[in-house]
Amino acid sequence: MTRGRRGNCIGAAAIVAIGLAAAPVGAQTGTMATGSETDSMMDMSDGMDMSGGMDMSAIPRIPPVFGYAAGEDIHFIHTEASDTKIADLLTDMMGSPVPVVPSLADIPAGLLAHVYVFENGVQPDGPRGPLGFQPDVFDRPAGAEDYTPLRQIMLANWEDGSKPRVLRSADEVETAEADGELRITGSGIVVNMPFLTWPGGQR
Repeated sequence: MTRGRRGNCIGAAAIVAIGLAAAPVGAQTGTMATGSETDSMMDMSDGMDMSGGMDMSAIPRIPPVFGYAAGEDIHFIHTEASDTKIADLLTDMMGSPVPVVPSLADIPAGLLAHVYVFENGVQPDGPRGPLGFQPDVFDRPAGAEDYTPLRQIMLANWEDGSKPRVLRSADEVETAEADGELRITGSGIVVNMPFLTWPGGQR
């Protein structure tokens, strides 16, 4: 079995994101709009051109990426990364620019979720992760109370003598690690990876 370790650049391979929740109407004044005020504002927005007159067909589209969370298929995007090599890798992989934001690496670990990127193991016929093995696995998916799109890349390696298989949830990853089958290493690299679809929901 190939250990496929490619240094931190690998982790960079996988890829997390910051889904900013919209502030409630009236937040700038320190007051919450009433239901009637909100309805009125929504009515005013009907038919408004929110694109600034830009041809919708010309608006850039960010390619979605396939992964797993809570045992189900999900899709996400890479918007920014803290590491230059990783940002370049993701840009080349998806054909869409991923800006470098070094300050993402300064975010306290307790505020970050994890994305598990596999450096060896199963190479499925369908979608694969950035390193050519199984798709990335996410904990704390959208829909969960502790969801956050900001994720540290965790590098996953199957140990010699283990039985590599496709894992589809963070629980499965943690169990394999606890059983001595999988070795998990933090990369220190943070990626902003907002979900587009998740178990029970989508944008």
